[in-house]
Amino acid sequence: MSDDTPIATEISYENPDSRNWTPKVRQETKDFLEVVPEESRQNVRDAAVSILSKGVSPQEKTGRETGLVVGYIQSGKTMSFEAVAALARDNAFQVVILIAGISNPLLNQSTDRLCRDLKLDDISRGRFWIQFKNPSNDDATVQTIRDVLDDWKDPETPEKYKKTVLITVLKNHSRLRNLARLFSSFEMQNVPVLLIDDEADQASLNRNIQRDPESTTYRRLMELRQHLPSHTYLQYTATPQAPLLISIIDSLSPNFVQVLEPGSAYAGGREFFSNDLNYIRVIPPQDVPIRRTNRLTEPPESLLEALRVFMVGVTAGFIIDNGTGNRSMLVHPSHLTAQHREFYNWVRNIVEDWKQVLKLPHDDPDKLELIEEFRIAYDDLFRTVGPDFPAFDEFKTFFSLAFRNTRILEVNASSGSTPQVDWRSAYGWILVGGQAMDRGFTVEGLTVTYMPRGIGAGNADTVQQRARFFGYKKSYLGYCRIYLEEGTLNAFQNYVDHEEYIRSQLQDIQRTGRPLNEWKRTFILDPNLSPCRRQVLEFDYIRGLFSHQWVSPRIVLESDSIIQNNRETVNTFLSQINLVDNEGHPDRTDTQCHKVCRDVPLCGVIEQLLLRIRISGTNDSQRNVGLLLQLSKALEENSEESCTIYQMSPHAKRQRGVTDDGEISELFQGAAPVSPIERRGEVYPGDRALHDDNTVSIQIHTLDLMQQGNLVEESVPVIAVWVPERLGIPWIYQDQPVQSR
Repeated sequence: MSDDTPIATEISYENPDSRNWTPKVRQETKDFLEVVPEESRQNVRDAAVSILSKGVSPQEKTGRETGLVVGYIQSGKTMSFEAVAALARDNAFQVVILIAGISNPLLNQSTDRLCRDLKLDDISRGRFWIQFKNPSNDDATVQTIRDVLDDWKDPETPEKYKKTVLITVLKNHSRLRNLARLFSSFEMQNVPVLLIDDEADQASLNRNIQRDPESTTYRRLMELRQHLPSHTYLQYTATPQAPLLISIIDSLSPNFVQVLEPGSAYAGGREFFSNDLNYIRVIPPQDVPIRRTNRLTEPPESLLEALRVFMVGVTAGFIIDNGTGNRSMLVHPSHLTAQHREFYNWVRNIVEDWKQVLKLPHDDPDKLELIEEFRIAYDDLFRTVGPDFPAFDEFKTFFSLAFRNTRILEVNASSGSTPQVDWRSAYGWILVGGQAMDRGFTVEGLTVTYMPRGIGAGNADTVQQRARFFGYKKSYLGYCRIYLEEGTLNAFQNYVDHEEYIRSQLQDIQRTGRPLNEWKRTFILDPNLSPCRRQVLEFDYIRGLFSHQWVSPRIVLESDSIIQNNRETVNTFLSQINLVDNEGHPDRTDTQCHKVCRDVPLCGVIEQLLLRIRISGTNDSQRNVGLLLQLSKALEENSEESCTIYQMSPHAKRQRGVTDDGEISELFQGAAPVSPIERRGEVYPGDRALHDDNTVSIQIHTLDLMQQGNLVEESVPVIAVWVPERLGIPWIYQDQPVQSR
């Protein structure tokens, strides 16, 4: 882009899911898209337009909007917010701020990539951006930014000379305080700002929500936003549980959502944790380091196996691609730096030992034994790489070269700062570390992950963030291996369904354009995992799992309007199905004789009955949400799912006692006769026995409700649903009171 290129070159988009305005795609966005793989450009561009359109228009003098942008781990979130930043520049945003992680390596990684991809160092393009990293309110910075903002205010300044301020800042309370003080120096009215929070579920949220004072980073972020009267705040994350579960009146609770779709080369949870588990290896319990019960005194065999598999892959890279790009291995043993050092020393000594053995004569027994061990690793990789894998004899002459071009690095902050990885200096890398590589850290060409650590506190978002092995790996997926201990493997397998369910729910919100605070906070989640750390949540959540059991409300004496609605719903539904007498013992009483209709499509029953029945009790409502979630998941798996409907005692009145709070004493009628014990249930097995073991069964009761022998309400419909074991899934539901910001 030359200096005289007019900024007004543009493409207009009709954006059906836009709530506010329509951004224009101009030259800055077009130039950025040149760095995006061609097959992904359309998706990246359209997503950027959709995201920015839901925020505050640059034409508005004041306004604040908060949005959530959800992608997969290592799926291109950085490319997305770069595109949004470029689009913001195209649409006269004067300031773009990126809050780029909690560590300097992440800040540097994001800053360097932004400067490269937005071509800030390309002087042939003109000076369209002015960039600062961790700025403070010193005189030089204040004056420079003030001059830039004055250029925007001056109507005589040509458009091409109006620069956009680009700031990258560490997610640290002191850095954010400096930034807030900096912007307090300016008159920011009529200055549109884009504020991007990368890994927004980390550190930004108020982890002192249950007590005062607010957590420091959260408070500084609030101060910064107060100095920006017109801005859009975008929360980027692959683990949105915490932002979704915080109070909807919190300033950081998002109003809109955008779900990012990865490119076709992406490999995520579905690829790695499908039923065949081609790329997964289980670390046996004896190889898992546990300080008190299983202290390892030597490198475990599974670590040696993983290293051999990795080095065979590195060697293949030299044979096939001449060692271009990178191949990496990640060893993630623990959050403890002492264990990092122990594993680092093991890996370093093993690799050095192998290098010395490879120098031995070809007929040396030690070398022959090592080559044979590499052959076993070769055979393992051959099963997934396929026929393009070079013959093993070619590897023998390249092993030493591969080892000499592989570096081993301990990546943690034990020495005061996390070391940088100079990916250009070597082809192969073995990185040993913990928290420093949990979140946002990009490992170039990662093929082998060795992770003997367990799930720890069991927060789903934390476990998922360790999946650095997800990414754009389709071209070399066959070389990938993930070594996990059993519990972590199970957590990842279960997390896949949880993640896909959240994404589908958020996609529905995005598609309909509804505000995100209208969404019922429901998740499918393994009972061994929590969605996020509880200290950021003002409102707790409940957990449930209906399996091989009846689900029915406890509160049945409702308001007149609810009871009348439920009567009309039930009568309309019953009139649409073909009920017949249910077979049974001839000595049954009228209250033990029912009608039944089998093979009723479950989809229609949910729409015509279960969704229309009103339930007001808090606990009953939460359980009902969980029930509907489970039944909806059953329909996703099988749209032809059917159920059985029972109309209970249509020819006789049933009476049930209720408490002053409207709670029923007992819904289900028992077996008859009761005694003698050997004849119990001979005539009537009891209401609870009336269900099909393998399909959903629904009983429709009509009751006269009694208190102290007096009729208080007649003909009250009550629905009970039998959930078979095969449809049991664990769920979480958070019920937030209706609030306004």
